[in-house]
Amino acid sequence: MAVTRRALLRGGFTVTAVGALGATIPISAGAAGSPRAVTRPTMHGCAEWGARPPNGTIQVLDHKPTYIVVHHTAGGNSNDFSLAHAFQISRDIQNFHMDGRGWIDTGQQLTNSRGGHITEGRHRSLEILDGGTRHVMGANVGNHNSEVIGIENEGLYSSVNVTQQLWDSLVRLVAYIAQKYGIPTSQIKGHRDFNATECPGQVLYGRLPELRSAVGAMLGTAVTQPQSWPLLKPGASGAKVLAAQHLLRARGFGEVPTDGVFGTSTFAAVRKLATSAGVAYEPCYASRTADESGFVGSTTWPLLVRTVRAGDPGDVAAAARTLLTSRGERAGGDVVVDTARWQRLLS
Repeated sequence: MAVTRRALLRGGFTVTAVGALGATIPISAGAAGSPRAVTRPTMHGCAEWGARPPNGTIQVLDHKPTYIVVHHTAGGNSNDFSLAHAFQISRDIQNFHMDGRGWIDTGQQLTNSRGGHITEGRHRSLEILDGGTRHVMGANVGNHNSEVIGIENEGLYSSVNVTQQLWDSLVRLVAYIAQKYGIPTSQIKGHRDFNATECPGQVLYGRLPELRSAVGAMLGTAVTQPQSWPLLKPGASGAKVLAAQHLLRARGFGEVPTDGVFGTSTFAAVRKLATSAGVAYEPCYASRTADESGFVGSTTWPLLVRTVRAGDPGDVAAAARTLLTSRGERAGGDVVVDTARWQRLLS
């Protein structure tokens, strides 16, 4: 049985997970409050995979990271699960980041291959992680790099699932990082929780609650599932898109239709809103991606929502009524929708 899709935090039993090489990962799922040590996973340093030297000084901050951030490389889903392939992926990413992005080194601290092989990304990341008190400054989450330790997972997970090898390796790695830095499960995030990007893909992002549960079970700590803003992109449809369209119209984008379909005019309006608000375009960084500049995401919703009564006139209230109705909740005129309720309705 794999470390997936199981209620791991029910009291007092132990399960095992089949690892990448057929080994089992014992998961003791007793009550939270009895922390357990996890074994350091095998991680291959920069020297092992033939990294280029950085072309600048690696910045080490005198504090722990606050978040563990899951990414995908947005590249091909290779069936080569070998260590040699994992090393090549690491070299490819470093070359792109240094030569294509102009960065001093690989942007993420760690890389996880489809074969379940973990490699060091930015130089000194393993040394500093093992120390457990400081943080290597990376370049993988725009405007938050002083707070996050990032894991790039090889592949594109917008519509397909990760390999079992990658998943088991990710659980081990995140548990180890969380243990070393004392990071709670609520702070295990996806890239899209910080920037309006597809990363780490809808499928892998949808498994983050499962990842938090698996990590909490390994560590014997409480599991908290945080609220998050949804990502909307071209091709999406439904109540959330309709609500976003009403909210965009309330911000002065009267050309946006209220048809519940995310089309070109909605995309253009979101991009204009982000630009006018000074929100930097921070897409997925691991590889070349499609234009994400008009996606509605974690940086967009706070610009759109405001406290309103469902019975008020105008597009903001219309958006609130749309979401309340879609969730089967009362949409009476006295119902107040504040930021927290917006987020819950959109979750």
